Amino acid sequence: MRKHVRLSGRVVCLFFTLSVISASAAQAQQGQAEKEQPTSNIPTLEETKAPDPGGPAAPVDPGSYVIGAEDQLSVSVWKEPEVSRQVIVRPDGKITMPLIGEVQASGKTPVALAQQITEKLGEFINRPEVLVEVRGVRSKKYYITGQVNRTGAFSLTVPTTVLEALSGTGGFQQWAKKKKIIIIRGDKRFRFNYNDVIEGKNMQQNIYLENGDLIVVP
Repeated sequence: MRKHVRLSGRVVCLFFTLSVISASAAQAQQGQAEKEQPTSNIPTLEETKAPDPGGPAAPVDPGSYVIGAEDQLSVSVWKEPEVSRQVIVRPDGKITMPLIGEVQASGKTPVALAQQITEKLGEFINRPEVLVEVRGVRSKKYYITGQVNRTGAFSLTVPTTVLEALSGTGGFQQWAKKKKIIIIRGDKRFRFNYNDVIEGKNMQQNIYLENGDLIVVP
């Protein structure tokens, strides 16, 4: 009788031990699954990463944008890949193309330049179709300095007002004097009161920027 009781106790103990081991294994598997499964409410690195302030420039209007030195152009000739080129406008304002040599690019719109290249290529290619695109604006810039979060040179790809330019700086620093902003254009000075403009007052001071303008935020 004692032997039977002792054996039953061993069976119960063994059963209890196996139960503990199984529970521990299940908890371990659940913990591993939770680690491997992405959590939907935790943003990924891509979601939390701030936008690159030096991202691609805004597309230019091929009918109104005036090409300048150092601009990066794409000249595509339909069905003529050996003639198509990625070029940078030289300081003298010219580019070099196969078959036709040097072409004046600076001072022309992309549409006008494409027409000129089309006429010159017509001497070598039957009815060429040319497309000129501005891939990088480097000839026209405005500058911002002072008490803003992002200073430096900015591409002037589209008509841009002072307010629009300031909105791309990431905000003002703590001690910025927003009522005393100055735009320097050669020997001219223009005053800009940010507080007035955002309230819709004195909107005439929200001028369009020109190439080389410097915005100073004291």
